Amino acid sequence: MTTTPPTTATKADTAPATPVVPLPPAAARATAVAGSALALIGTFLAWTWTDEFPGNLTVTGYPGGLQVLTLVGSALTLLFALSGYGIRGLGWLTPGGTNSPVLLGALGVLGTTGYTMGAISQELGGLVNLEPGAWVSGAGALVAVVGALGLPVDQPYDRNEGRPGLWGRIRHSLTAPEPGRAKELPSWAEILIIAAGFGAGLYVFAYGIGTEYSELFIGFLITAGFGFTAVTRAGLLKRLSALTAKHRSVTLAAAFVAAICFPFTQSNDQFALIGANILIFATVALGLNVVVGLAGLLDLGYVAFLGVGAYAAALVSGSPQSSIGLHFPFWAAVLTGALASLIFGVVIGAPTLRLRGDYLAIVTLGFGEIFRITMNNLNGNSGPDVTNGSNGIPNIPDLEIFGFNLGLPHDVLGHELTRSGNYYLLMLLFTAIVVLVFRRSAESRIGRAWVAIREDETAATAMGINGFRLKLLAFALGACLAGLAGTVQAHVSYSVTPEQYQFAGSVPPNSAFLLAAVILGGMGTISGPLIGAALLYLIPAKLQFMAEYQLLLFGAALMLLMRFRPEGLVADRRKQLEFHDTGQLDVPDDKPLPDGATGVAKAGA
Repeated sequence: MTTTPPTTATKADTAPATPVVPLPPAAARATAVAGSALALIGTFLAWTWTDEFPGNLTVTGYPGGLQVLTLVGSALTLLFALSGYGIRGLGWLTPGGTNSPVLLGALGVLGTTGYTMGAISQELGGLVNLEPGAWVSGAGALVAVVGALGLPVDQPYDRNEGRPGLWGRIRHSLTAPEPGRAKELPSWAEILIIAAGFGAGLYVFAYGIGTEYSELFIGFLITAGFGFTAVTRAGLLKRLSALTAKHRSVTLAAAFVAAICFPFTQSNDQFALIGANILIFATVALGLNVVVGLAGLLDLGYVAFLGVGAYAAALVSGSPQSSIGLHFPFWAAVLTGALASLIFGVVIGAPTLRLRGDYLAIVTLGFGEIFRITMNNLNGNSGPDVTNGSNGIPNIPDLEIFGFNLGLPHDVLGHELTRSGNYYLLMLLFTAIVVLVFRRSAESRIGRAWVAIREDETAATAMGINGFRLKLLAFALGACLAGLAGTVQAHVSYSVTPEQYQFAGSVPPNSAFLLAAVILGGMGTISGPLIGAALLYLIPAKLQFMAEYQLLLFGAALMLLMRFRPEGLVADRRKQLEFHDTGQLDVPDDKPLPDGATGVAKAGA
C-alpha cells in the first residue's frame, strides 16, 4: 500500500531532516514562476559583446544559438509552474504531477544557461565578456530552481525517513506517480495528438542532428535530457503511450511518415548521412535485441555478422577490386548478404549454443575477433586473395533500383534529395522490415518461448521447450537481420575494411556499442534499441573534438545508467519489476502485473 503524507507536520516528519528551502508552497510556486519568466526575458538581451562566440549572441530582441535552448526550457518550465494554479486549459500538461516537472525543467534551464556562460568565459577569456542578458537568465534559472525545491513532492515519501533533502527532492522528482485517468476524447482528437507528438519528436531529432557546432549540441543534450525527463514525469508520455497503444496502426503510420520527412528537413548532406548511419546502427541493434533481449544470449561478437553481410554484398556488387568479379542486381546482392550472415549464424551457433552465460560470451567474442583477423589475412600473402586484406574492398558502386540511381541527387516535390537522403530512405525501408520481423517474432509462440528460455532455461526445458533449437533460431535470425543492414552499409560507405568490425573502438558500430545500445535503450523492446543506437551514434558524431575521451565518457555513462536506470530508457513492465521495488514504480497496488500478481503481493514477495 502507498502511504500519503499527513496534512500537518508531525515530529516524526520533521525530526530527521529539514526542508531544503523554508518556503510555503504558494511562495515557492510564485518564486519558480518569477525565476522562469526572468530567465525567459534574459534570452531577448545580448549575452556577449562579440560574435566570435558561435551563434552570435550579441543581438538584442532576437534570441539565437544557445539562447533559443534557454528560451524553450524556460517557457516549458513556466507552463509547468503555471499549471499548478489550476488555470483552465493547462491542467492537461501535468496529469502525473505539477511539481516534479517544474524542478526538472528548472534544473535543465540552469544547466544550459550555466554551461553557456562558462563556455563564453572559457572561449573569450573571462566573465568580463558576459553581457547583462546572460546574468539575467542565469539568475532567473537559479531563482526558479530555489522555488521548485520549495514545492511539495508529487511522490509520497516515507514518514519514517522525514522530509527529503536536496538529493531526495530530485530523486522523488524522478519517481513521480502514475497520471490519473484522462477524459475520453474523440478519436479524431486522439489521432491529432499522436500526429503532433511524432511531429514534435521529428523536430527535436532533426534539430539535434542539424546543430552546426559542438557548443550548441552540448546545450541541446542538456535541454533535451532534462526536458524529456520533465515531460515524462509530468505524465504526458504515458498519456501518449496509452493513445498509441489504442491506435496502433495510426501510430506506425505516423512514425513512418515522420521518419520519411527527415531528409527533407536537412539542407546539409552530411547531416542526412548521419541519419542514414543511425538507421544502420539502429537496425543492427534491433537484430541483436532478438539474441540478447528476447532469448537472453550474450553475444559479444555480433558486429561480425554485419561484416559478413557487408563483405558478401561488396564482393558481388561490381566493385573493380572484387576478387570474384560479379555484379548482381540490388535484390540479389541483398539476399546474398543476408543469406551469408544466416549461414555463418548457424555454423557458429550450432557448436557453441550449448554453452551458457559467460562461456557463450567468450566464444562469441572469439568469433568476432576471428572474423576480423581472417578478413585481414585474406590478402594473397597470408591466405587466398579474397578481401584485399587491410585495404578492404573499395569503390563499391552506388545502387540502382528500377532505373533510380541512389548515388545521384533527385528533385522530389521541389526539394533536392541528395545521395545520403536516398540511402536514408532505403535504409528506412529495411528498418521497417526488421521492426516488423521483430514485432511478429516477439508476439509469436516462438517469441514467448525465447522469453521463457531467457528467464529460466532449465524450467523452460522441463516444460517441453527445445532450448537448443530455439536458441539457434534466435541466433540465425539475429545474424540474418545484421547481414541485411550490412548490405546497405557497404554501399553507403563505398568500401568495407576489417577495422570497421571490431569489438570496441572509438567509432560505432562495434560489438560493445551495439550491446550498450540494446541495454541503454531497453532490452526486449522495439523503440528502446532504436533510441539507444541513435544516442550512441549521434553523440560521438557531433562531439568529435572529445574523441580522445570518448571511451572514458562512455564508461562513465554506462556506470551512471546501471546505477539509476538499469532497465534502460524504454523498459517494459517486466524489466521494471526486476530492477525496482513496486513502491518505486508507477504501478497501482491493485493493478494486475504480468505474472498475475498484484502490486501488494509483488512487494511482499
